[in-house]
Formats: sequence, structure tokens, C-alpha cells
Amino acid sequence: MAESQAQIKAMLIAETRRRFEAEYLADKSDKYDPRDVERLQQDDNWVESYLSWRHDVIDETLKMLDESFQWRKEFAVNDLSESSIPRRLLEIGGIYLHGYDKEGNKLFWIRVKYHIKDSKTALDKKKLIAFWLERYAKRENGKPITVMFDLSETGINNIDMDFVRFIINCFKVYYPKYLSKLVIFDMPWIMNAAFKLVKTWLGPEAISLLKFTSKNEIQEYVSVEYLPPHMGGTDPFKYSYPPLVDDDFQTPLCENGPITSEDETSSKEDIESDGKETLETISNEEQTAPVKKINPAEPNSKAEENEKVDSKMKAFKKPLSVFKGPLLHISPAEELYFGTAESGEKKTLIVLTNVTKNIVAFKVRTTAPEKYRVKPSNSSCEPGASVDIVVSPHGGLTVSAQDRFLIMAAEMEQSSGTGPAELTQFWKEVPKNKVMEHRLRCHIIESSKPTTLTLKDSAFNMLDKTSEDICLQLNRLLESNRKLQDQVQRCIWFQQLLLSLTMLSLAFVISFFYLLYS
Repeated sequence: MAESQAQIKAMLIAETRRRFEAEYLADKSDKYDPRDVERLQQDDNWVESYLSWRHDVIDETLKMLDESFQWRKEFAVNDLSESSIPRRLLEIGGIYLHGYDKEGNKLFWIRVKYHIKDSKTALDKKKLIAFWLERYAKRENGKPITVMFDLSETGINNIDMDFVRFIINCFKVYYPKYLSKLVIFDMPWIMNAAFKLVKTWLGPEAISLLKFTSKNEIQEYVSVEYLPPHMGGTDPFKYSYPPLVDDDFQTPLCENGPITSEDETSSKEDIESDGKETLETISNEEQTAPVKKINPAEPNSKAEENEKVDSKMKAFKKPLSVFKGPLLHISPAEELYFGTAESGEKKTLIVLTNVTKNIVAFKVRTTAPEKYRVKPSNSSCEPGASVDIVVSPHGGLTVSAQDRFLIMAAEMEQSSGTGPAELTQFWKEVPKNKVMEHRLRCHIIESSKPTTLTLKDSAFNMLDKTSEDICLQLNRLLESNRKLQDQVQRCIWFQQLLLSLTMLSLAFVISFFYLLYS
């Protein structure tokens, strides 16, 4: 069944290319950018995106390709760069990519309060939209995007229906299948009529993707870690330019892990130093236990090395949250916790659990490969097994809350080998739609203990609870406090309403008796 569908799709793609060349290129070849025509002939996914958006109707797909290609040449989309956009528009921070929704789709922010209708800058603002979308399309190759239309603090001066229509056309015609959803936040009542018109522009294919939200509803689509404070979130991100802020993973993506020049001796030194670090973080009972002295001149047995690695892993705080993916369960689910510079950059742990019946290959990538060492960064996991990945800052570099990690996973055939050469070849050949991806961000835990004290002070054993647990409890308390404030606000409003109704009733009664006896 799957093979027949693939054959049908291949036939539709071939027929679309043939007819576009015969019916459109002959008459309008000068209206298209040759690079777009070349891509049409080579990129099956690109053609398929247009076909899918037009429900595999070739006539409609050809019209859409014609309109899209003419627009791409008119806007010189293939040549758009930062130098094509006025610096003032880049600096203001009205349009940018940042964060992910709960489905893992990239967030495309449009801060409407920074937009004032002006015919002189209208074209430049449209080019800025095209610049960001083309930048994203080239990096992610068709992955959906969620548009965050932030209408907070907006008024009549910010309404520009021509600009809104252009944005909708970008997803309706120029970038088909890219729109995951259009989230409208905090829309003023004055714009209700305007957005009724917007619904007619979207058409039946995209009308269900329009989501109107308030501060209490926005978290249905985006978690608090990627929402700014004015939306009820905790994201500390602030747009700045230059450089152009973009938390996408580096292109080309760099892997890190064991340095190829490391020999067996340096690996043993790493294990011994890690073992020393753990002695200062375990409980007092474990500290008082007799420690076996090791003679550096004597080679360590395999059992002793394994014992050290096991003790090292026990010292890590096992992550509490779990992301349940189709191939791997990943813990923690959203954030990697690191200590501050004052307390020392502590290593952290990612736990991968294979929930399939096949071997799963995985890779770990990061936006800051120069900062971190990841062991292992490219390996495989047996069915039902778990793999612990140790992430540590490299060379004393500072962890940033803007750093991100990407975990990629894909199923392997039982006959495939899992050596370095086989894994390298596997990642070259595996289709992108077969790869599971999950992103983690970094979280820096502030030290809650005085720097003059050490972990060995028995008077402070009661503070052995990790900062991670404290942060989780604080987040719960803040959330409970927010809900309580909302309830109190509703009670106050209700009391005011009752008081108003009572006063109105009293005034009516007094007026009635006055008229009756006057």
C-alpha cells in the first residue's frame, strides 16, 4: 500500500514538472529565477509541498507555482540577506525566530506593537518577512512553523491589513505546508472586524490553523519556558541586534565528544578525576566508608574501572521529567541543569531509553560546540536499553541559557552494524522524515549556599536537596500563586458587580417610593 502511494506521488511530481515546463516555461521563462526552476526539477519535496497544499490537483498546483515563482523573482528572495534590510527594521525586534511550541515547531514572532502603517516602509517590512521565512526554509527544509501574532499593547495605528494579507499569502501561496498554526495573542476588541476579514483570506485549508488566545490560554500551545513574561512565561530571552539573534543549530552542525587524539591514559585520568568529584557530593555515610587506595603504577582492572564509572553515574541527579517520543524516552524533558561559575560548572546527564523493538541510532548536537563535551555524542541504543549521556562544559567555558542541544534518533535495521563507519553511512542515507528530533535548553542554577561553606560541613546536611528540586518547587509555588491571584481578582470583580447591582436596585426602590408618595 505504501509503495503504491509512493509511486502515485512520484507520477504526480513528474507530471507537474513536465506540464510546468511545457505550459509555463515556454512563455514566462524570463519571469522566473533560474535557480527556482532548477530546484523545481531536482527537489521532490518542494514539488510535493505545492501538490499537497493543492490536494494533488495538478492544474491548481501549476497556478500556484506560477504565482509563487513570479513573486520570488520580484522580491529577489534567493538573494535576500541582512544587507537587503534597513538596519532600523532589524534593530527594532518586531520580527524574529525564537523558541518552539509544544509540538516542536519553530516559533516565528511578529510583535505588532512595533509595526506602524507607513507606505514608505511597507516594501522593506515585507522583505523582512520574506528574509526570515527563506532563511528558515533553507535550514529546515519544509518543517512546519508556528506564527506568534502578538497583539498586546496595540491600537488603531498598528492595524495594517495589507501587511497582514501579505503574511497570509506567504503561507498560502509562497511557502505551502509551512504553517503549523497562527496563534493570535491578546487581540483588542477593536480588531474583531478586521480579523473576520482575515479568516476569508486564509481559506478553508488554513482556517482551522487560526488560534485566538489570551494569557490563560496561550500555554495550550507553547510552554512557559518559551513564553515572555507578558504572556505569563519565564523565558528570559531579549531580542538584540547585532548579531542577528537566531537559536537554530549551527550549519554545518558540529558534533563533539571524545577527542580523536585522546589515548587510553587520558581517558583513565578523566575517570579518576570524575571519581574524586563525586566523593564531595555523596552523603556523609558514603564519605565515611573506607576508600580503597589505588596505586597509579598498577594497571586498573576492567571491574575496577566499571565500578568507578558506576559510582560516578550515581552522583548525578537523575532527571525527573521525561519526554516520551516514538523512538526514545528522553530525560530530562526540556532543560539541562548546570551549576553557576561560583559553585563550579557541574556535569549533567541525559538519559535515553529505547522504546522500540529495533536498534536506535542517536546523535547529540548543540548550538555551541566549542563549549561542551558530550559522551557519547554519536552511538546506538539496543531495544529496551538505556544510555546515559554525560554533558560537561569544556575548558572552563560558561554555560549560557541560550545554548541548545538537539537529540536526533532513527531506527536501524537488525542487520546493520553499529560501528563508527556504519553509523556515519547510516546518517547519510536515512530519510529526514524517519528521524525523530528533540530539543533541550540549558538552565543555570544559582548557588543557594554560602561560598565559605563546603559540602563536608555536617551542619548543613539538611541542605542536601538539589537546586533542581528547589527550582521545581518554586515554579509550582509561582504557578499556584498566579492561579490564586486570578481567583482573587475574579472574586473582587464579582463583589464589585454585586455591589453595583445592589446600589442600582436601592436607587430604583427609592425612586419608586419617591414618585409614589410625591
